[in-house]
Amino acid sequence: MSEADEAPDVLPVLSSSATRINSRKLMQVPWDHSGRHPGNRLFWGLLSNAVYMAWPYLFRRVEIDPEPSHEGGLVYASIHINGLVDPLAIMKSQSRRIISIGRHDIMTMPIIGWLTRRMGSQPVIRKAEIEGGFADKELATIINQRSMLTMANCIASGHAAIVMPEGKSHQDSHLHALRTGPLRFTLNAASIAHHRGLQNPMIQPVGLHYRCHHWFRTDIYVEFGEPLPIPLVGDEETHHRIAEGEWIEPPAENVIPLKEELYEKLAPITPDAPDWETYRAWHILGHRQAIQDGKSLVSYKEEVLAAREVRNSTVPDSVLDTASEAAQILHSNDLDARSLNPEGKIRQEKRGASALLGVLMMALASPISIPTTGLQALVGWYAGNHSDEGIDARTTHHMIGAILSPLIMWPIISLIAGFFVFGFHPVLLILVLLSLPIMHPSLADIFHFSNLVFLKGYDLWVDYGDAKRRNSLANSAEGSRLEQLITQIDSELVVLK
Repeated sequence: MSEADEAPDVLPVLSSSATRINSRKLMQVPWDHSGRHPGNRLFWGLLSNAVYMAWPYLFRRVEIDPEPSHEGGLVYASIHINGLVDPLAIMKSQSRRIISIGRHDIMTMPIIGWLTRRMGSQPVIRKAEIEGGFADKELATIINQRSMLTMANCIASGHAAIVMPEGKSHQDSHLHALRTGPLRFTLNAASIAHHRGLQNPMIQPVGLHYRCHHWFRTDIYVEFGEPLPIPLVGDEETHHRIAEGEWIEPPAENVIPLKEELYEKLAPITPDAPDWETYRAWHILGHRQAIQDGKSLVSYKEEVLAAREVRNSTVPDSVLDTASEAAQILHSNDLDARSLNPEGKIRQEKRGASALLGVLMMALASPISIPTTGLQALVGWYAGNHSDEGIDARTTHHMIGAILSPLIMWPIISLIAGFFVFGFHPVLLILVLLSLPIMHPSLADIFHFSNLVFLKGYDLWVDYGDAKRRNSLANSAEGSRLEQLITQIDSELVVLK
């Protein structure tokens, strides 16, 4: 039995919005079976700019592997532990126009739906909604086949697609069982590309690594694994019928092996740990091993790769248990292995000056940042902490607030600023509107710069809080226990060499 067969196959817990099927809006979602992207090109450009602005708001340190080079269509596939931030991360890490497929309510809800429909995203009604009695099976068949044909045609035409093949967002440190839907439309995409004489598409596994996926301004490393060619199945008549707009289910004997191959390629570039406690233990062992090798792990990418080396090596259970206990002490204090110095002691330092500088930077930026972005950030924080979507929805709401600011709020504020410059008389409205294309980009740059200054100050304040927790831990019995555990780990790693 393969690892893919042993992966958990658990239907998602449905949120309240997922149980509401808006059939009217679903039937109105834009789609296209000619290979043209169903989204709005102008909106895609605006959204891309908003994503690029929002990106440094959401993450503190970012590392991305070089973009894959393939002229044919690419299907990006990853683990799904961080809500809508996962596809955002993939979108940011490559330059093509993206088409995505996701659960139905993401295309019909008030704000997110307005965005996703203009992006050209395609809805799918999942098995969980059908078996739960919330969706009509006939409607689900119509919507799902229409969406998958749209995806197949876009991929065949050279567009990039984002899929989360597990079919749900979850909070586990390892892949769940993959659904067949993404593999079925990728196989049909290969048929369409072949019939039209286009380059064969490929599946591109993506490793999404977050220091702590549900934290605001966490670190991220986006990794591209080994691409997976999509096999061509069926005869010329089948390829022709699919290219003409008929959905034909690929044979299970072709779908299942492709699904298993994707699992085998994707799992190694995920945490692939039995639980998060074990994964954090691997990070500690990676740090301690690097120190014994005469170097230190400077970047999060280096940490991820070092933890992977530990995962792939033979570590005695006694060492792993010790590292797990040490990792739990650090994590319970909102700290990680970077809090330890080369000697295995807890780093102690004073950050008072940095904290004051951070407060000053936030104070200076506040008059601009709070009116332009602060309200959306506050709403996103509240909505994320009171959502029934799970902890991954927290950062989804952060993302929405960050993206809506440059898309909606900043133009409104620029318009108001234009009235202050030219006056509020209705006759001057045309003059104000004509000035916006000139005035708004400059104001947007000011808003963005102010937000970056504010967030840099926020980071300095967070660093001060981290230092306080380290100092407090170092002077506690728990801290003494931690240092004993690290000393034990270091000695055992020496013996294992």
